[in-house]
Amino acid sequence: MIMRIFCRGERLFARESLTICTHRRQCLLGTMVDGRVIFSSIGKIVVEEWLRSAEVRKEIELDAFVIMPNHLHWIVAIHGDEREIVSNCLEAERRTMKPKTIGSFVSGFKAAVTVRVNELRGTSWKSIWQRNYYEHVIRSEKELNRIREYIENNPLRWQIDRENPDRKTSQVRSTIEEDDLYPWEN
Repeated sequence: MIMRIFCRGERLFARESLTICTHRRQCLLGTMVDGRVIFSSIGKIVVEEWLRSAEVRKEIELDAFVIMPNHLHWIVAIHGDEREIVSNCLEAERRTMKPKTIGSFVSGFKAAVTVRVNELRGTSWKSIWQRNYYEHVIRSEKELNRIREYIENNPLRWQIDRENPDRKTSQVRSTIEEDDLYPWEN
């Protein structure tokens, strides 16, 4: 696993952009109204657990995030010294549960949300998440700013978002460059 490590002052960190989708891309987290997400009870749990993440996981720094009806985008950084970050990455290749890595963070986040949602629903370990997640290592300030802008504007683009089960592409897509839709893919 190759991970770009950035230095800020005396602390090192790896910054990544993540996307997590709900199971079968169901719109469980809320509905879109006038370019804004109105959270469902499940969406509110997601917000609470996201904000709680930095308290629970001291090595995590939260950055931009957006919760959409059936997925979420976020940027996180993992802090530590270079030896610790590299050691955790190498250790991650040898075991299933990886301490202080993006994988363990996502796994813990999904589990915390799932437990609370199942309590709310009165169900037992029924998953609300799609298996796995999308991750992208951010390699420059320019890329970081483009992804932050994408996250901030994501609700306004819901009508053409490929995660939208009812997306409308014919009228709107012709006015927007593909590179503007998904900045990490170019």
